[in-house]
Amino acid sequence: MKLLPLIPALLAVSVAAQAAPMTYDIEPTHTYPSFEADHMGMSNWRGKLNKSAGTIVYDKATGAGSVDVQMDLASIDFGLDAMNAWATGKDFFNVEKNPTATFKGRLAGAKAGVPTQVVGELTLNGKTRPMTLSIHQLKCMPHPMLKRDFCGADASGSFNREEFGLAAGKDWGFKMDVNLRIQVEAVARE
Repeated sequence: MKLLPLIPALLAVSVAAQAAPMTYDIEPTHTYPSFEADHMGMSNWRGKLNKSAGTIVYDKATGAGSVDVQMDLASIDFGLDAMNAWATGKDFFNVEKNPTATFKGRLAGAKAGVPTQVVGELTLNGKTRPMTLSIHQLKCMPHPMLKRDFCGADASGSFNREEFGLAAGKDWGFKMDVNLRIQVEAVARE
């Protein structure tokens, strides 16, 4: 009978432990941010960044958390070596001066603990501008091999590359809007 008053306290501690935010490390072999940019109104060039890293903090109970993704611009891949070399060179990304792009934000718009947006900032070419990504899909489950929690998501948004000082091709009719899609998988820290 002396233990009876302790049961609600133990249950509260158990629930609080389950609802605590978890930190996840982005899995670089399953995360490839991609983009789509206009090519003189003729077509859309698509590419991806083959190297990325970062962390996600996520509270499944509330949908709160944060995202920090670093993208290695030297790993850009249009599927055309000449275009990759130009994009990483001094006339565009100038990766010697600005080797990474980052997106940092907070999870927002949660419905039943699942966020619908990441409200944050994109840093590119030494400039930081506000950007919001819409979350199209988010799922967490136990990793079948690592036996730890892992989550995957697909989010997208758009930005005007001229606002980052990347206006190459504008005089030739290139549109400045770029679609960014970040599909990510991340594994909970031990």
